[in-house]
Amino acid sequence: MAALPLFGTPDRKQNPADCVADDLSSRQKQLVISNWPGYMDEDSPTTLEDFEKRTGIKVRYDIDVNDNLEFFAKVRNQLGNCESSKRDMFMLTDWMAARMIQVGWIQKLDAAKVPNLHANLIDSLAKVGWDEKREYSAPWQSGMTGIAYNKKKVKEVKSFSDLLTRPDLKGRISLLSEMRDTMGFMLLINGADPADFSQAEWERGLETLKKARRGGQIRAFTGNEYIQDLAAGNILACEAWSGDVAAAENEDLVFVTPEEGLMIWADNMLIPNLATHQSNAEQWINYYYEPEIAARLADYVYYICPVKGAEQEMEKIDPDLLKNKTLKNLIFPDEETLAKTNGFMALDEALIRRYEGDFADVTSS
Repeated sequence: MAALPLFGTPDRKQNPADCVADDLSSRQKQLVISNWPGYMDEDSPTTLEDFEKRTGIKVRYDIDVNDNLEFFAKVRNQLGNCESSKRDMFMLTDWMAARMIQVGWIQKLDAAKVPNLHANLIDSLAKVGWDEKREYSAPWQSGMTGIAYNKKKVKEVKSFSDLLTRPDLKGRISLLSEMRDTMGFMLLINGADPADFSQAEWERGLETLKKARRGGQIRAFTGNEYIQDLAAGNILACEAWSGDVAAAENEDLVFVTPEEGLMIWADNMLIPNLATHQSNAEQWINYYYEPEIAARLADYVYYICPVKGAEQEMEKIDPDLLKNKTLKNLIFPDEETLAKTNGFMALDEALIRRYEGDFADVTSS
C-alpha cells in the first residue's frame, strides 16, 4: 500500500492557540497566498489589483495548488512541527480543509473582521459538519465535477460508463487524481451513493477503476493540467471541474452533466498556524465576500459563486452571461442541477488511510 500522510498522530496534532505568530499586519502591508490555477480574474484592473489599491496590502499570489495531497506534501512537515509554512493563506478542498482543521493546523478567524462572510455566505455552504459556524474556513469557490470532451475530435460522451468503456476513447481519457471525485463516479456507476456506501460497494467501485486502468482506457490521472491536453487533442475526453471548461473559452470543449450525476465540492480559504499577516488575510476574505467583487470574480472563473447578492450584481457587470443558460448554471446553479449533485461520505482516520491507499495503488501503477 502506498505511504500516506498521518493526520491524527500525536506528534503532528497541534493546538492552534499554542502555535500562533505575532500578527505583523499593522506594520507589514503584505500577504502571501497559495491557490489553484484559473481562480483569479486577469483583465486589469483585476479584483486583486483593486484589493491592493484599496488596502495598501501587497499580495504575493502563487498558483501552486494543483492537487490537495500534492500541496499537503509541501507543507506537512512545517505545519506538523509547528513551523511556518511561509504562507498567510491557502485554498483547499472540503475534505482536506476538514482534516487540517481537525488536527489544529488552522487559525480561527476573527468574526468581527469578516462580517461579510457571515452576512453573505450562501445558505448551502453556511454550515458544514467539520466547521459548522465557519470559524476556521471561508469558501473561495464551489464547483461541480463531471465530464468534458473535445467535440472537434470525438462524438458526445454522455456518461462515465462511456468514458471508461468506449473503444474510440481507449488511451485518450484522463481522470482526476482527487480520490473523492473519481471514486465518487466509480460508486455511482455501480448504483451506490457516494455519500453513504458500504465496504462492498467501495470494492466494486475500485474494481471498476482497476478494470479501466488494466485495459488501457486511462491515459493519466491529473490535477488541473488536463484542460491543456484536452484542447490539444492529446486526450479526447476527461473527468473535469465545471469552471475549467468555461474559463478555457474554447468552443470545442464541452462540459457535460454525466447520466450518473455530478459530484459537488468547495475550495476554502484557510489561514495556517504561524501566519504572520492574519489580519491582512481577513481583510482579503471580507473583501471577496462583497457581492460586487464576488460577481466580478465569478464573471471570470465560472465556478459556483458562494456569495449572496452576486447574481444581482452580475446583472450590472455582465447581463449577457445571465442570458446564457449554460454559463449562468455553472455560476448560479438552479435547483434541477443541484438535485443531480452528490457529496462524498465523511471518513474516519482508518477509512481515509485505507481508501487513499487503495486509490493510490491504482493511480500509481
